Amino acid sequence: MASSSSSSRQVKHQVFLSFRGEDTRVNFTAHLLQALKDKGWTVFFDDDTLKKGEKISSALSNAIAASILSIIILSKDYASSNSCLGELSDIMDRKRNPTDKYIVLPIFYHVNPSHVQKIGGTFKTSFQKHESKQPADRVQRWKSAFQEVGALKGWHIGGKSDRYETEYIEDVVEYISKELDSNCTSVSEELVGINDQKKIILGLIEQEHSRVIGLWGMGGIGKTTLADVAYSEICQNFESHLFLRNVSEKIKNVGNESLRNELFSKLLNQKGICINSPSIGHPYQERLNNKKVLVVLDDVSNPDQIEFMGVKHFGPESKIIVTSRDRQVLKNGRANHIYEVKKLNENDSLQLFSTLAFNLLTPAADFQDLSCKFAGYAQGNPLALKVLGSKLYTKSRKEWESEVDSLKQYAEPKMSHILKSSLDGLRELEKNIFLDIACFFKGEKMDTVEKILSNYYMGAMSGIRNLVDKCLLDSIDCYSMHDMLEEIGKDIVRQECKEDPGKRSRLWFPEDNLVNLREIDVSNCKKLRKIPNLSRALNLELLDCSYCESLFELPCLNHLASRDEDKLRLEGCYSLKKFPQVPSHFCYLDLRETEIQEVPDAIKYLHKLERLLLSKSKVEKVSINISKLELLSELNLSECPMVEFPKIPRSLTWLDLSGTGIEEAALSLDSLSNLQYLNMSGSSIQKLMCNITLFGSREFPTVDLPTPSLRSKILNHMRMDRCESLKLLSELPPYMQNLNVQCCTSLEKVSFADQDLYQFDSLGDDLFGMLFCNCINLNQESIDNIEENAMLKIGSLAKKWAARYDWKYQREDFPRLICCFPGNKISADKFKCQRMNSSLSLKIAPNRGSGSRFLVFAICLVADLTHCHRFKYLNCICEYHLTAAGGGDSKSYISKISFFDCSEPNKYKGDHVFILSSNDMVEEDKNYEEASFKFYIIDNDDEVNEEEDYNKVERCGVHVFYVDATEKRVAGNKRSFSHDGEEGDGGLKRLK
Repeated sequence: MASSSSSSRQVKHQVFLSFRGEDTRVNFTAHLLQALKDKGWTVFFDDDTLKKGEKISSALSNAIAASILSIIILSKDYASSNSCLGELSDIMDRKRNPTDKYIVLPIFYHVNPSHVQKIGGTFKTSFQKHESKQPADRVQRWKSAFQEVGALKGWHIGGKSDRYETEYIEDVVEYISKELDSNCTSVSEELVGINDQKKIILGLIEQEHSRVIGLWGMGGIGKTTLADVAYSEICQNFESHLFLRNVSEKIKNVGNESLRNELFSKLLNQKGICINSPSIGHPYQERLNNKKVLVVLDDVSNPDQIEFMGVKHFGPESKIIVTSRDRQVLKNGRANHIYEVKKLNENDSLQLFSTLAFNLLTPAADFQDLSCKFAGYAQGNPLALKVLGSKLYTKSRKEWESEVDSLKQYAEPKMSHILKSSLDGLRELEKNIFLDIACFFKGEKMDTVEKILSNYYMGAMSGIRNLVDKCLLDSIDCYSMHDMLEEIGKDIVRQECKEDPGKRSRLWFPEDNLVNLREIDVSNCKKLRKIPNLSRALNLELLDCSYCESLFELPCLNHLASRDEDKLRLEGCYSLKKFPQVPSHFCYLDLRETEIQEVPDAIKYLHKLERLLLSKSKVEKVSINISKLELLSELNLSECPMVEFPKIPRSLTWLDLSGTGIEEAALSLDSLSNLQYLNMSGSSIQKLMCNITLFGSREFPTVDLPTPSLRSKILNHMRMDRCESLKLLSELPPYMQNLNVQCCTSLEKVSFADQDLYQFDSLGDDLFGMLFCNCINLNQESIDNIEENAMLKIGSLAKKWAARYDWKYQREDFPRLICCFPGNKISADKFKCQRMNSSLSLKIAPNRGSGSRFLVFAICLVADLTHCHRFKYLNCICEYHLTAAGGGDSKSYISKISFFDCSEPNKYKGDHVFILSSNDMVEEDKNYEEASFKFYIIDNDDEVNEEEDYNKVERCGVHVFYVDATEKRVAGNKRSFSHDGEEGDGGLKRLK
């Protein structure tokens, strides 16, 4: 049932409204729009697009092409908009076509019509601006359209007459109604094969006791078209009216209530009606009963849908047209008459096919025989005729014959075979777009679909246009297609792998696909409140709901099959209060920033849990059963209001309790067997029996580490920065990789446990840090202990560096050491060679052994850090030059060691001592006899420039470790470090 005219255009909006939003959107245009809608006319009003105002979209062009009439509201700034002028040009192109009979009505809104026709006044200025920015041919097209519309008859508002705008609007709407009434009649009469059936339907509607009229027939037979034609012809005779398309599909997407609210809002002319119960309140029943309405319920699949729409409450003389493929639905829906929509007869079928295949009312002479065959195959189904005709348009006779042969393989071609054959000639791009829309995007807004597909396919817009031209897509308002084409598209995907949906190219049906679902990511869905039942998602591995701020409930997930590394992410779910029910094989739970208040006893069932993150949640209590988790390695409870130290499992390596309300804790050696990191910064801790980490506390003055706990080599990271009341650190593990006690301003005494050098052989390859910056009350004995521990570590690292000097390792993979504490003196005992300022030279002790050896340099610097906050990162540059004896090869090298971020003002004050060594300070001894050094302290991105005033090095010193290349024995590491250049005995004493 398509138009027999040369145009196959489908009218969806009778009126296209063109206006300059900034001038009239909220006043005249809004009132005119409402008045037209009240009269039952469908109006294309694209407010969003016009706000953007730069480039006319394909949606606007399609809407203009699909309308009967355009109203152009010419306001003072209309010509300044590229979008408005683009619309106007498209409108006037249609107006110039004598066969189109397109109606254009201008409204001169507070502008002089002669200024429009002659491009004068402010319009002249607007076009001058366009001429400076736009191509000349485009501007000329705009000018011609603007002058032409200025010459048309219309309404001049703001002229000599002082009538109210509402009176003008009444005149405009009345005139338009007359034009459209006559136009709609002629259009309806031009629809192929529709006129006789339309008269029957109108006759049924006119019967006094005929209230519900059902239109029944197969898919594609023309039920919706027939209902639309009848509706358009009589809707003006009713107080309110609405055509509800695709009822079943809309109910599936938005629900019964939402669709009924839309219907009642239109019929009662009241925005925002919200009835969330199956029953309809008495006040609404009364209001509906007082109105004579016309409603079309299109594509109904269940009689309950008719009843739910409240049709029994519509007033006397109301009429309801219902279309359905199922006759029983209409019977049970109490239709007074059921009309079976007829197939097209032979002549009408041939005419409709010819309209699409040739743009003619009859077939071309050379194609008469083939056209009859195709019309016969379609069996009078308008959809099949349209699809076949569109596919064959502009094709050669040979291609037509080939298409006939493909249909002959079916003894009695079914509609699905005919429609499916229309997809065979599609390019791969077009086929993919067709399947995407069939499976996912049917009924979606055009701009949304275009944006998604354009990001995925090159040339997506061209593919979409081709599908529209082939009648496989409808592109007015939204992208849609006939139900039969949708099912064919989905069936093509199903056939890709019948047994295993997971191997199909597209998944859309939950019953088939949940079992194949591996990951769900709904993160940052701010309004998401609940997750649906996932009982069929047996193989789900990841559920990411992070920052779903409104989420307050999760379904039980215990049904999920066991997988490796299953994860649940709920970080930032601020409304979630209950600990989730997850299966025992989950290894990762992220519950940070939730409202969860308790870790329940059921935690013991999560046998494979490795990481549990609850920082910034509301946890006050942790079940003792958490200690039964044998694989748990990380537990983060930072900034939780809990007051009791949790009983931790032996497997734990990382525990963060910073910012908690814990005041007392007791850690047993058993619980420390694997612990590497404990963080209690900013907590309320007052007593820590094992005292492994206590940074940020301002209450507890001492940390005393009992020797037994130090025998474990696992614990190697300790942070106690900003513990302003901390006074004593006793028996620290000497092998600790990172010790951070910066800004502990009350700290006086530091000592290390007794260890020998060989226990340092297990040191790792990362940065070694001993940061005592701003610990301004350290006594001299403590400083001596810190220095000796640093030198002990460098001596051990010297062996590692020398062993790796065969370049099996890259130098950047070697560990480094940074030690820093307040002071302005370099130990003469440990650094015999030292000088004021930033440079020095020293003699290299001759190699008296029979084998080769390596030189490892430890350096010591004094610098004032008071003004270092001007740096982002503090760096030391060490330039050294090695001179060989007897004229041998000399060598120069530059080493850069990054210290730490010092950008925070007032973080560091006064002179500080640095003891440093790095991978760049290891050299194979090639008979060197002298070494010279120069030091700079610079920012991270600075280049060395001797004329710049850096944070100057006030004093420097160097110590040399000599490493036997064969035995990897270190000399120069005696406790007293008695003489640079002389071998020590290699023994290490207790560090006090």
